[in-house]
Amino acid sequence: MASIRPLSDALGCEITGIDLARDLDDPTFGTIEAALHEHLVAVLPGQRLQPNDFMAFARRFGQPEPHVIDQFHHPADANILILSNVLKDGEPIGLADAGTYFHTDYSYLAVPARCTMLYAIDVPARGAGTTFANQRRAWEDLPADTRARIDGLVCRHHYGNRDDLDEASRTAASRLSAAQQARMDWVRHPLVRRHTHTERPALYAVSGSSFGIEGMDDVEAIALLDDLKAHATHPRYRYTYDYRPGDVIIWDNAALLHAAPLVDMSRPRTLWRITIKDPGPTL
Repeated sequence: MASIRPLSDALGCEITGIDLARDLDDPTFGTIEAALHEHLVAVLPGQRLQPNDFMAFARRFGQPEPHVIDQFHHPADANILILSNVLKDGEPIGLADAGTYFHTDYSYLAVPARCTMLYAIDVPARGAGTTFANQRRAWEDLPADTRARIDGLVCRHHYGNRDDLDEASRTAASRLSAAQQARMDWVRHPLVRRHTHTERPALYAVSGSSFGIEGMDDVEAIALLDDLKAHATHPRYRYTYDYRPGDVIIWDNAALLHAAPLVDMSRPRTLWRITIKDPGPTL
């Protein structure tokens, strides 16, 4: 029997009593999906998964999208990205620093992400989690005149962190090869997105990949996006979850910003990541 416990006032829940290595019936999956839509982050602890188990669960949410950084795809399934600071024969087995700034996964793609999920395999006892910020609540708390002014605006997005473009920096976007960079292009997304499944509005990717707003001078656009980012990442909208081995963490990209930690390279940390496409309409 599944049990759901909220993790904070801002967002997040823990769901216990479910073994993801077994086939999930539709009501049980429906419980997980509904909890995700309500709490935006869902944690299912105590899992023991093989790549095929993790992928089978992920596909219940939709079609996976392999990450552009393809050198760290899992050998068993390219849809799984290995996040790790571990070296083998002097070479990294995974991506060590990934998204150490507030961002939304795949907002730099024409088809954005519905949800992302991590399976924690080896993590330090503390300081290895992700900080999330509730963009649905941030939108709801804006003054009515601000909501009226920004609803309907369209942002221009590209791979990267607009606050840090130095590829040598640990708070820049993960470095791409020339071939990977060639696959990236400018895309457009609403500044305020209606959720594909709940139709509830939220600020969308006001930090990270948003570099401008259509019909607006770049200086004015960045100033507006920076103001919205400062509002949307206020501590009242945040919650940080520290992973434990065996955790599966799922988050809703349409209604959240998130930031990964700066990894302590001396403390082993390995997770598997899958990101699912959003089936909703795009611009």
